[in-house]
Amino acid sequence: MTVYFIGAGPGDPELITVKGQRLVRRCPVILYAGSLVPAAVLDGHRAEQVVNTADLDLDAIVALLDDAHRRGLDVARVHSGDPSLYGAIGEQIRRLRALGIPYEIVPGVTAAAACAATLGCELTLPDVSQTVILTRYATKTSMPEGEALADLARHRATLAIHLGVRHLARIVDELVAHYGADCPVAVVYRASWPDEESIRGTLADIVGKVQPTDQSRTALILVGRVLDADGFADSTLYAKDGA
Repeated sequence: MTVYFIGAGPGDPELITVKGQRLVRRCPVILYAGSLVPAAVLDGHRAEQVVNTADLDLDAIVALLDDAHRRGLDVARVHSGDPSLYGAIGEQIRRLRALGIPYEIVPGVTAAAACAATLGCELTLPDVSQTVILTRYATKTSMPEGEALADLARHRATLAIHLGVRHLARIVDELVAHYGADCPVAVVYRASWPDEESIRGTLADIVGKVQPTDQSRTALILVGRVLDADGFADSTLYAKDGA
């Protein structure tokens, strides 16, 4: 018996991996985060038990996993995006280890990747940015020392900020000194979902563009010169001399 932590991708049911889809259709028990995982991800399943865990606490979820373990039934534990990023699987894994329950992580398409696809851009460009920082804005969960947004902004790398759109004005205030007011910004709401929306601007005007909308959750903020770059050098990957 194995608990499979499966990344369902950012929203589009077709963005789940082949392996993830195969496990969803094979496992006799499915536990999925229904608030963020579309029901279509479960299409074709033959599970005898399907549980939406959106309203369950950690103890209740682990109890279900333990019950499946005692019955010898594989579990598809389906999370949105990639479960290793803000998926809260660490606390579940800690409990599984204590109970001696085997597990495996199946990666998924990240929200940042889906946003880049929506915006039609590459997040790493020669001479512009060769680094992508995935982070979140500190609210209920504090940030470790050295990971405050202002500390990360000093690198001027491409930033993908999760869980922060409600605090966009504060985020802009922390970034503008390092990136400049003209730095491109995009706020992408529910990337790859049917109701996806994206708003592009700069640190100078993005707050005013987002405020009239209802984008208050499930949005990612991307910041960096890669979002509106043109005068960058070609990479060496396809160079004629093969350098």
